[in-house]
Amino acid sequence: SNRVVVTRCTPLFHHRSPGSHDNRRSALRRIAIASASSLVTATSTIANAITPQQASTSYDKYAPNYNALDGGSIATSLGIDDARKQLLSQAYGNVLEIGAGTGLNLDSYRFVGDNAITSLTLVDISEGMLSVAKAHAEEIQQQIYRQRQLLLSNNSSTNQLLPSIKFVKADATSELISLFGENAFDTVVDTFSLCVMGNEGARKCLREMTGVVKKGGTILLIENTRSSNPILGYYQDVTASTAADMGCLYNQNVGEMIQQTNGLHLVKEVEFAAGFFRSFVVKKDDDAMV
Repeated sequence: SNRVVVTRCTPLFHHRSPGSHDNRRSALRRIAIASASSLVTATSTIANAITPQQASTSYDKYAPNYNALDGGSIATSLGIDDARKQLLSQAYGNVLEIGAGTGLNLDSYRFVGDNAITSLTLVDISEGMLSVAKAHAEEIQQQIYRQRQLLLSNNSSTNQLLPSIKFVKADATSELISLFGENAFDTVVDTFSLCVMGNEGARKCLREMTGVVKKGGTILLIENTRSSNPILGYYQDVTASTAADMGCLYNQNVGEMIQQTNGLHLVKEVEFAAGFFRSFVVKKDDDAMV
């Protein structure tokens, strides 16, 4: 049967308490100060953001407020919402979403119609985030049921069952293959998770995703990336350490990481918001060793 894998990446500044816009302004001030003292030592090689344990604890604390920060008008104005919908419309079959968080991606999947998702497994390291996602998933399933009832009333032929949605607490940098086995899913999607893992964690996660996606399968990513604008990219480099301390290494070269991962090849890369964010369509080689 068809299967899909998906992941979530967290936006910048979320490691700190997210209770108000003042927190973000304070974060920006700290980064500005850091940049002034770091201009002569710019680097894009910071290895770590926060540990899995830190991520689990932090996201548990602010799960109830997460959607107000990650979604809404800011995400729309930056083009994140459109990129999310365009990318996730390519997911199909049985889906595993890594770093699923509160389930913000649920509204962007196709659960009805041709090539619709048949099942979805949401993975996150935070039990608190998954609890919020469960409530949202129940709402989504009710919407799907109403849509399918409407199709039946219009004499449209559909015998699709409601998609199964499961929830798993796990570390996507080390536990995917052991939990799901090799070549288990058709598509892998990650939205804004790699920056939280740091460079080494992101590479480990890509290897885990490569293992669980089927040969010939697809990995779909939206990530924080180093800007293509030289000035903005340099600014990201000199502030990378401060940003990483707050939970997001936001100057990663994700395209290069993909190309360096055995068994993967990059099909399409699209940048938006001056290259601060990029979407990636990646395929697993038919002759991959894993």
